Amino acid sequence: MSTDLSKTFDPAEIEARWYAHWEENGLFRPERPDAEAYTIVNPPPNVTGSLHIGHALDNTLQDIAIRYERLRGKDALWVVGTDHAGIATQMVVERQLEAAGDKRTNYAREDFVAKVWEWKEESGGTITRQLRRLGCSMDWSREQFTMDDHFSRAVMRTFVQLYKDGLIYRDKRLVNWDPKLKTAISDLEVETREVKGSFWRLRYPLEDGVTLADGRDYIEVATTRPETLLADMAVAVHPSDDRYASVVGKHVVLPITGRRVPIVADEHADPELGSGAVKITPGHDFNDFEVGRRAGIAAGDMLNMFDADAHVCQTSDGLVPGDLVGLERFAARDEVVARMKKLGLLIPHFTEKDGERTEHDAEPRTIQQPFGDRGGVPIEPWLTDQWYVDAETLAKDPIEAVKSGAVEIVPKSWEKTFFNWMENIQPWCVSRQLWWGHRIPAWYDGDGNVFVAETEEEAQAQAGRGVALTRDEDVLDTWFSSALWPFATLGWPEETELATKHYPNSLLVSGFDILFFWDARMMMMGRYLTGENPWPRLYLHGLVRAADGAKMSKSKGNVVDPLGLIERYGADALRFFMAAMESQGRDIKMDDKRVEGYRNFATKLWNATRFCQANGIGASDTIAAPTATLAVNKWIVGEVVETRDTLDKALAELRFDAAANTIYHFVWDRFCDWYLELIKGQIDDETRAVAGWALDQILVMLHPFMPFITEELWSKQVDRADYPLITAKWPEPEAEVDGEAKAEVDWLIALTSAVRTAKNELGIAPGAKLEAYCPAPSALARKVVEENAASIERLARLTPIRFADAPAGAAMQVGAGEDAFVIPLEGVIDIDAEKARLAKALEASRKEAKSLEGRLGNANFVERAKPEAVEKARADLAHHTGEIERVEAALARLG
Repeated sequence: MSTDLSKTFDPAEIEARWYAHWEENGLFRPERPDAEAYTIVNPPPNVTGSLHIGHALDNTLQDIAIRYERLRGKDALWVVGTDHAGIATQMVVERQLEAAGDKRTNYAREDFVAKVWEWKEESGGTITRQLRRLGCSMDWSREQFTMDDHFSRAVMRTFVQLYKDGLIYRDKRLVNWDPKLKTAISDLEVETREVKGSFWRLRYPLEDGVTLADGRDYIEVATTRPETLLADMAVAVHPSDDRYASVVGKHVVLPITGRRVPIVADEHADPELGSGAVKITPGHDFNDFEVGRRAGIAAGDMLNMFDADAHVCQTSDGLVPGDLVGLERFAARDEVVARMKKLGLLIPHFTEKDGERTEHDAEPRTIQQPFGDRGGVPIEPWLTDQWYVDAETLAKDPIEAVKSGAVEIVPKSWEKTFFNWMENIQPWCVSRQLWWGHRIPAWYDGDGNVFVAETEEEAQAQAGRGVALTRDEDVLDTWFSSALWPFATLGWPEETELATKHYPNSLLVSGFDILFFWDARMMMMGRYLTGENPWPRLYLHGLVRAADGAKMSKSKGNVVDPLGLIERYGADALRFFMAAMESQGRDIKMDDKRVEGYRNFATKLWNATRFCQANGIGASDTIAAPTATLAVNKWIVGEVVETRDTLDKALAELRFDAAANTIYHFVWDRFCDWYLELIKGQIDDETRAVAGWALDQILVMLHPFMPFITEELWSKQVDRADYPLITAKWPEPEAEVDGEAKAEVDWLIALTSAVRTAKNELGIAPGAKLEAYCPAPSALARKVVEENAASIERLARLTPIRFADAPAGAAMQVGAGEDAFVIPLEGVIDIDAEKARLAKALEASRKEAKSLEGRLGNANFVERAKPEAVEKARADLAHHTGEIERVEAALARLG
């Protein structure tokens, strides 16, 4: 028989115990060589990382999928590992050195990399320990790392193959340059912030006496970065702008440098913005780079005025004044503005206050400034030689895969975004100026000729004996290596049994924010290197936001720590919250109260199991439903069947919210609130067998969402150590819904609910027993009342029920199905006083609702009030609207 449960549910104790048991016994990846494969690869978190709320959502959804398929008997593999995180990890180690009065450049490259490996072994496992706290059933026996030897070989093989096929090359283009870290960074590592800036207006003199139609001998341009004047190469105007039509093809002479630059027609210039003329610095602005190319300026000819520290350097034409060379970029800005003002070429900005006019050098503006998310300094668009992947060519197969349906993006609404980015994709910069990472397998001879090979020996063979070679100093972007994650983690390029069985993977779960940085690139590399799509389905979930809907950020102080939530409510409650709130295409608003509510849900199940044990209800010895003859037992068997079918459908459609809410309502409403109540006092052997079986099915179906409490309850129902829940079988009731039993029990539930609601509305004590009359009962009503008189008296508190006309006098009516019941109220409540009380409450709610409707209908209030004030007004309106409906119903009952 069962082992008694403690009176209180303590998540912390059972979580630590069960996770260790699962992992130590290899239960995350049981031996199932002949079973159908089901494979998910976990988006590898940075080895430097800690679990954040986004990780909690992402990994919960994956664990639900993997536990569900494991229960369905599949060879379920969840690949886990971490990313070497080039910039982040190098920064962590450099900061440690700085704290000790040391620095990276005191070491040879190999010695510094050795120090990073030491840090990784000592401190790099934080997030993997935290994933265990969440309950993630990953295959830790094969934990991966993007710098492992086998993975590094796959990266080298990929680079070389791309190079041989002409899909990777060196080019001079603009990159996001971080002057603090001295490396190019990806768009994902750029954080745009609103900062207080300035808008300067400058005069650029026209050459050789040329004037505009209005007689001016200069063109006015405006800029937030006046220092870049030192590398301007053109002025652009819109082709249809008549103001400048006569000077297109003419030149201006730049102040300070004296450089002669052309006036070009380009649609980038907006006639409605400022003067309609735009200064063009192709070597230091992404838009200007494209304008420069359209104007015929080759990338190699574009001027560069900054060095790697973002200090002014001499341009290739030698026209930057020598006393400006070496200035830090913002100091150079101040100096350029001062010189333009001295030359009379700075157009002042004027403000007026109290009739007094004040002159300023620039107009104050709030601007969007890109910062490096790691270095924390403004990014500099910088023209430099880097390695690029021909993403346009690689994107063709993934585009076709999504269009043909070979890869399904869920929700489908993301397809438009996917196509827009992929069809306009730019070359992918894959080189980084770091020491930690996969060093680019390219070697150069003394003349700059490049030899690309997987090893130095192969490169030397290409170059010839005796030719001195120097290896490229750069490493590869971490997104390059992680693009191989679905197959390199399985042994590719070797033809391993694991890769043969588990590639392509079955599903990818990902945040939408890395659709392009990771998901799309896995599709590109998967098709290019293996000829197959990495998975047939891609599920994109939203963000977890703060309670007010704002994006979480450390600066706002609204970041939620998932480990703190686990400490307070348990991992099961947090997981269930994530699943229940994950609605396709929508972000999640964090709500501690709902997490607490799901902790209460777990407690309710715990107490329901204790009730079962107290009444001799133990574990079932059958997967199929036991024989049932009583209507209530037939009914609960049918409820299990319907719940299992609804769950299967929801999970097949990746509707995690629908799946969670299905099992929640079955457990709370149907099993705990009704079935256990209905069988009280009449628990015979049949009911014990059915109830024990139904509880087992609950534990199995709830397990993917709440693995810890379900495994604990499973083990306490009976000793079945050789049949743990994590590897049990998904329900196969081998039964059907009994329509007659369902109708009977649902009718009884409807009657009980209606009576309880009516009592609550009229202020009648829940335990008060009332008599009832049903003058025209249906056959169903007669049958249920005659067979369940004791249950109706205990649950609905109705006794007796007479199939006759009710006596005259005050009464209320309740319904069940097509049957109407009249319940006399004489002597139960003071009818007149109750009507007066309800009328007063109705008037108050109507008045308050009208006031709230007016406030929410005021655009000024909705747009200008604090978000929390608007949200409260909406909640109050919903409350009073509900009160109006409730009170009106109560008054209607009283006639």
